[in-house]
Amino acid sequence: MLSYNGLAGDYAHKVVDHAVQYVDGRVHTNGLENYWSLLKRGISGTYVSVEPFHLHRYLDEQAFRYNNRKDMNDSQRFTLAMSQIGGKRLTYAELTGKGTDSLHHETTGAGEAAQVPF
Repeated sequence: MLSYNGLAGDYAHKVVDHAVQYVDGRVHTNGLENYWSLLKRGISGTYVSVEPFHLHRYLDEQAFRYNNRKDMNDSQRFTLAMSQIGGKRLTYAELTGKGTDSLHHETTGAGEAAQVPF
């Protein structure tokens, strides 16, 4: 696939032809399918609605949860997350997209966010 061009230096890319088999040794899509399943369950069950403007934040949270799901309970995961926020600042203007150097967003009638540069 063209989308994988240029990644060979950083990633070992293997392919499984599902018409032939679903697993080839350690090559499979189970981990990725598990991640997407957890993400979709989180969005529809926990967050209910996600604005496209904030999608990267939800993906970051789910990636953190997924990457720290083993050998940690919720308390340990929370402690780890809190230990990584020191010295970082997210202003209300940045969070809402109403900062002077960010794109504003407005909600459309369909409940979707449209990014509008002001």
